[in-house]
Amino acid sequence: MATVGLIGTFDTKRVECEYLAARIRARGAAVLTIDVGPLSDAETDVTAADVARAAGEDIADLRRRADRGAAMDVMARGAAAVVAARARGGDIDAVLAAGGSGGSSVASRAMRALPVGFPKLLVSTMACGDVSPYVGQTDIAMVYSVVDVAGINSVSSQVFGNAAAAAAGMAEEYERRRAEGGRQAKPVVALSMFGLTTPAVDEAREVLDGLGYETLVFHATGSGGRALEKLAADGRLAGVLDLTTTELADELVGGILTAGPDRLTAAGAAGIPQVVSFGALDMVNFGPREDVPERFEGRTFVVHNPVVTLMRTTPEENAELGRRIGEKALGARGPVALVLPLRGVSGIDAEAGPFRDEEADAVLFEAVRRTVAGSPAGDVRIVECDAHINDPGFGARSARLLHRMIEESAPAGRSGSAA
Repeated sequence: MATVGLIGTFDTKRVECEYLAARIRARGAAVLTIDVGPLSDAETDVTAADVARAAGEDIADLRRRADRGAAMDVMARGAAAVVAARARGGDIDAVLAAGGSGGSSVASRAMRALPVGFPKLLVSTMACGDVSPYVGQTDIAMVYSVVDVAGINSVSSQVFGNAAAAAAGMAEEYERRRAEGGRQAKPVVALSMFGLTTPAVDEAREVLDGLGYETLVFHATGSGGRALEKLAADGRLAGVLDLTTTELADELVGGILTAGPDRLTAAGAAGIPQVVSFGALDMVNFGPREDVPERFEGRTFVVHNPVVTLMRTTPEENAELGRRIGEKALGARGPVALVLPLRGVSGIDAEAGPFRDEEADAVLFEAVRRTVAGSPAGDVRIVECDAHINDPGFGARSARLLHRMIEESAPAGRSGSAA
């Protein structure tokens, strides 16, 4: 029978949690109750004491300290450990929670510990605004509670009933997939793309598709890069073709499309083969032209559209970007190839293009060479191409290189490709 893990603060939302549990059971699914209320003494399947223990804490100590903020952080860590372990063990097939800001914070942290594709549904008072702190880079589905999660009434009964039915249905579907083995027919490769690197990525994708891979393309807009990192960390990828690393420029300079300091690290930590290039590192992204910070006046800009303004990176910024990419490559546990498009890194960093700056590009590439050469020998290759990133052949060459690296990294007797 499909089972829904029901996360709740049973010290403050017991009535609502019991209602949800009853509605899930009415839909034919089982329920595993997980209590994240630090003051709760409810007899749930996973008690508040169990959750605190999973975070390495004692519930009695939490109560003595009487710091609810600290206690909720402990319960969030514990809940994440509990649901991850229960999901791995096949004890649950979906996760459902309902709460206000505090409960949503705890439940969503637990949900973010689960892999993409595992059903996650959160009914929240916070679902009508910016939900990015709750969702992160996962596939959490959020439902606005409309009224507060405070009792069962004519509105909440409908919202909760719908959520319970949805969670039960998702659990049933996930259980079916799990019973069938949940195996992917093809190895998966992630690619990063921007509008100004599209020709290269399209060409690479066509080659990889032909080699028998399933290709996932991520738009390098900050959230796309974080999603790519999440899938790599989850172990879902056979390889990464990171042709578009522009988010690193936004992180360095202060643009709006940063993917954070951990961009370009998850695949390396997981030992996944990577081919990395320098797509769109010639630019930092801002909103409308009038919103660009005054400190950047005098720089070179291109108004991409009414809501996106691009700013050319300087040689100094490119030197730092090259150093950072080289260091991230050297820190990888798996094979890495850095592919240098010597004639330009984006559609507007081409001959006669508005961002063409041979000095800045040369500094970028030299910083990469120097960083890799000046560190202990590692499994990092530098491949120099006398071509623009969007020239015919660049994407295909990068794709075939990644394919070879995946094949070479595959355990004996098992090919990394379905071809």
